[in-house]
Amino acid sequence: MKFHHFNLENCETAIGVVVVIDVLRAFSTAAYAFSAGVNEIYLVSTVEDAFRQRDKIKNSRIMGEVDGLHVDGFDYGNSPHQFDGVNLSGITLIQRTTSGTQGVVRSRGADILITTGFCTAGATADFIKSLSPMEVSFAIIGKRAGGWGDEDQACADYIESLLLEERVDPEPFIERVKHSIPGRYFLDQDLLEYPLKDLDYCLKIDQFEFVMLVKRTYGHLRMQSSKL
Repeated sequence: MKFHHFNLENCETAIGVVVVIDVLRAFSTAAYAFSAGVNEIYLVSTVEDAFRQRDKIKNSRIMGEVDGLHVDGFDYGNSPHQFDGVNLSGITLIQRTTSGTQGVVRSRGADILITTGFCTAGATADFIKSLSPMEVSFAIIGKRAGGWGDEDQACADYIESLLLEERVDPEPFIERVKHSIPGRYFLDQDLLEYPLKDLDYCLKIDQFEFVMLVKRTYGHLRMQSSKL
């Protein structure tokens, strides 16, 4: 199996099986939302798109952020632990984030589009194995100049190891996330938008046994969870 790596700037050229990774925190948050019972998640690019979709879709709410900060009028932020004890059965979420959802929107060439973080990494690898593709493309959304993105690269490396059926010790991958640039934000108690609890939730490797698949339907990007 051959692997290709893309980032937010060039993921529109990725084709075939494309895995969009955002560990901290978009697709970790999405996984916990699915575990709380949400039906599906519409992925959008702009704040305006999010509000527009909420007006159109019955029983819908918005979650997400702009540059890591809460948006006035959004129902939820970009935080996995916010769904503790929350029942989202029958709810459709609309998600807008600065990195993760942008990667999905830009991955126009994908035939099969998957989102993941560490908490669904194992299920993602199992799903890809079931497809038996010759090639897999990873859209490593956080990766950019200045040393950014190792938290997402670590997740890609972990999934690659699983796909190659190697014996994998998850601890080195977890440590890479903790020492990544955004990972260190969660260790700074003065940054209230980055609670340490979120980091803990994002690092629960293989927490869920479902894969998050994105389908294009009538111009919309709709993400659903699917158990293998």
